Order: sequence, then C-alpha cells, then structure tokens
Amino acid sequence: RVGQIISIRTKVNRAFKTSMEVGIKVTVQDVLTNAEKTVSVAYATYVAKPVDAGKVELKPVQPLSAEDHLEHSLAIERRRIRLGYVQVFQKLMQESNKEGDFYTCEEKDAVSTEHTHVQSTELVLPPHANHHGNTFGGQIMAWMQTVASISASRLCHSHPILKSVNMFKFWGPSFVGDRLVFNAIVNNTFHNSVEVGVRVEAYNCEEWIKDQPRHINSAFLTFKAVNDKGELLTFPRVKP
Repeated sequence: RVGQIISIRTKVNRAFKTSMEVGIKVTVQDVLTNAEKTVSVAYATYVAKPVDAGKVELKPVQPLSAEDHLEHSLAIERRRIRLGYVQVFQKLMQESNKEGDFYTCEEKDAVSTEHTHVQSTELVLPPHANHHGNTFGGQIMAWMQTVASISASRLCHSHPILKSVNMFKFWGPSFVGDRLVFNAIVNNTFHNSVEVGVRVEAYNCEEWIKDQPRHINSAFLTFKAVNDKGELLTFPRVKP
C-alpha cells in the first residue's frame, strides 16, 4: 500500500547451458511498526541475447550458502515440472480438439463466458521498451492484468484481487510501434476463485493492414474477491 517500503531481492539460482533461473522475492515493510512480510515470490527464466546468430552458453553458478544450495537443487526440479506441463497441456489440447468432444454446463444459473470477454489494444511507445527496442515484459504483464481484472469483475461485481500468474511465457518479442491486442476471458470458476486466460497478439503496420497477428504471449491469472468485511466472495458457475 501507499506509504509502505517494498524491497525486491533477486539472484540467479541456476544456469542451464543457454538459460538461467532467477529467483525474485518481494517483501514489504511498514514504516510505523517496522514489521516486514513477504508479499510475493516468483521464478523467471531468462536467455542471453546473442550478438550474432549463435546461442550464448552460460557458466555454471556456484552456490555459497545453504539457502543457495537448496534453491540450486530446486531449480532443476522446477525446470522439469515446467517442461512437463507443456507436454501435458499439449496432449490435453489434442484430445479436446477431437470431433464431438465438447464440455457443457447444465447448471441453471451458469453465466456465459462470452459475458466476460474483454479486448484491449495498446500502442508500444519508447517508454514501454528497453534499450533494445523490445517491450518490457513487466509492461505486458501489467496490461494483461488490467484486462484480466476487468474480465473477472464481470462475474464477481467487485474488485478482484490477483492471487497468481501461471504459464506466463513469451513466444516472441514485440517492438516500439507495434500494436498489441489483449484478449481475456474467464475459463472457469472454483467457488472462491476464478481463472482468466489472456492471449496477446502483436502487429506492426504491415501486419495490421494484412490482419496477420504474431502470438507473443499467453498466461492464466487466478483472482479472488472480497466484500467490505474482508470475506471471500463466491463466484458463479460459468457456461463456456
């Protein structure tokens, strides 16, 4: 909240030949009570941008403390799980695309997911990009959270609170001058939480005229919502 002090600590946990895992821990300190608590933990995967066409091979990271050794070991397991997720979801997508395999919701009061669809278009300007001219990943995430929050609010009629972001992956870069189109829709509700899927497509001027988008990002954002008393609100069931 306004008036509190946020500390962001990052370190490389492990290097995998051409990629690395960076651990990010965010804590907040109350200036009045001096109390400090962790508000967010995340793990980001980076690759080094090569000067030429070849890939940049990274040197191994040498853990020092006991915590470093633990994170170093867990990094390889997180990588294994992450790569496994991709295979599992690809299989599910192939199976769900079979003819006649459709999910139907028979609940009487189910809300159509069409009601939750939100679309937004943003123009990438120089302040939105780094020194390479690529759009900041954090800027794209902020835009994604905005449309996802609006999508979730159409179900809870309140102000949704972001709980987690899953399978956030950059499939390609975007640049200054690109138009970014964000599409968000509620995928499903789980009593006190809701999952919103967001897809991001980029267009340069020529692609915009020809209607040839580049899929650059997708993610799944989970929200909860509370009332004035701080009690969790229940989300209605949805009909795809």
